[in-house]
Amino acid sequence: MNEADDAILEYLQELETNAGHRIALPPTTVWYNLVEELGVLDRSQNTVSRRMNVLSDANLLEKIDEKRGYYRITDRGLAYLRGELAASELEENR
Repeated sequence: MNEADDAILEYLQELETNAGHRIALPPTTVWYNLVEELGVLDRSQNTVSRRMNVLSDANLLEKIDEKRGYYRITDRGLAYLRGELAASELEENR
């Protein structure tokens, strides 16, 4: 886990609606908002895309549209952000 991973997860968590609906976005949109709009990351678009794949492999994100590559945060991703999962546990459970 690194700075980009945390920023991606936190951003997608913030997009969850009051009704509990989790918004799905493609990596390009996540990159644009985190880097260009919010300025919270200084990473390339390719890096954000790669990290989102890694987060999906760790079941912290769910890829819901294989063709277009849309991702949303999972219950496991939310548990990680709440501190209920340590980064070391993520490696053990893969």
